[in-house]
Amino acid sequence: MYTVDKALAEPWLPLMRELVRTSQAFSHYSDRHVKSLGLTPAQFDVLATLGNTPGMTFRDLGSKTLLTKGSLTGIVDRMERKGWVKRVTSTDDRRSVFVRLTPKGQQLFKKVFPAHLNHLTTAFGRISERDQKDLERLLRKLREAF
Repeated sequence: MYTVDKALAEPWLPLMRELVRTSQAFSHYSDRHVKSLGLTPAQFDVLATLGNTPGMTFRDLGSKTLLTKGSLTGIVDRMERKGWVKRVTSTDDRRSVFVRLTPKGQQLFKKVFPAHLNHLTTAFGRISERDQKDLERLLRKLREAF
């Protein structure tokens, strides 16, 4: 059974703190730039996921983004009103609805996606390729532990 003293002595606590701080720092860095492009982080997530695809079902879109099903519906509704996406009912299964970028959405994707990758490259460029590979391997190992 844990006591407060024993819990605070766990060797993985500093790792957990650094992981959370890193996640928060990345979100702040990324989200600030996405907002400067006139998008919310959720809109960018959907746009980036749908970009260069023929579209996908809500289920697939939900599994490939970081959004809950309830949030995704509202985000797609707002993006549809802006003319960036459209819903298309499947000809094979009328219960299945696809979400696709419109030409306006494709144009937006082609503008903001490379701009954001350039922004992220600035930060990731501060870390050597070797260190990036090591971090990727270690993060995968951590994820697999859960």
